[in-house]
Amino acid sequence: MMDNRARDEAAQWFVRLQDAELGAAERQQFETWRHEHPDHQYEFDVLQGLWSATDLLPAARLRALCDAPAERPKRRAVLRYAVAASVVAVAVGLGVFSILQPKPYSAEFSTRLGEQRQVTLPDGSVMELNSRSVVAVQFEKGRRGVVLKRGEAMFNVEHDTTRPFVVAAGAGQVTVTGTRFDVRRDDDSTRVVVEAGTVKVQGRAVDASVTLTAGRGTHIDSQGNVVPAYAVNAAELTAWRRGKLVFNNASLGDVAREVSRYREQPVRVGSAAVSDLRLTSVFNANDTDALLKALPHILPVAVRALPDGSQEIISR
Repeated sequence: MMDNRARDEAAQWFVRLQDAELGAAERQQFETWRHEHPDHQYEFDVLQGLWSATDLLPAARLRALCDAPAERPKRRAVLRYAVAASVVAVAVGLGVFSILQPKPYSAEFSTRLGEQRQVTLPDGSVMELNSRSVVAVQFEKGRRGVVLKRGEAMFNVEHDTTRPFVVAAGAGQVTVTGTRFDVRRDDDSTRVVVEAGTVKVQGRAVDASVTLTAGRGTHIDSQGNVVPAYAVNAAELTAWRRGKLVFNNASLGDVAREVSRYREQPVRVGSAAVSDLRLTSVFNANDTDALLKALPHILPVAVRALPDGSQEIISR
């Protein structure tokens, strides 16, 4: 996993920096490694913090940790690595980690019309943002927080029981310690779908919550009410990650809403009767014009352009 590899590489660089002054080429290698991934800087900072924390340890204990046979200088780097590992072990035993909390982190990410974006967070968790989405991230002591301000995102969360991962969206929130799930925020509701693991979905009321496992989903309405868990096809509902729009007996009202996420102007339905028509098909998310052209050949409807540039699906 990324965090274990980053931790090992950070220890190796730490030893090299402690052992001797790096040349220009090695320094450039270190800087390149340090900026390759947020985990690299984080793990190196943690090790530096632990090394600095040795000031808190008794001098006699430090001397015992650092004692090494003088006649074997060729093992100097290995011994330094062992010293670093010993400091970590002693720090755990003395509770030093309690004063070395992860650094706060905040950022905002967004996608334009038709754009998808993958973001790796400092803890190794990965977010995949769908078209027209905005998320704000705030990591702090004891909590990894994300606010889905608009759109849809798939979260692959690194397991950490000490810091729950909380996604707030609309009138509810999703809390996990490590799992894979999708959250979609619309104007009137928020949908949560779990692909792997377990999540807790909570509305505004204290007792308005439901626990979801893999293959289950729920909705939170605009008032913060959470509907009971129901079975979902997570692969279909997250097919946008593969550039597909999958509709399985979906109402035409839901189809219009989904298609609108990928167009400059929305798609509307002309009546409740049209909205209730059902569609089963697969389309490319980057070619919604093809979907609209196909609809009259699949259902008893027509599609007309309105003066504002939007499209309306009407009965024929």
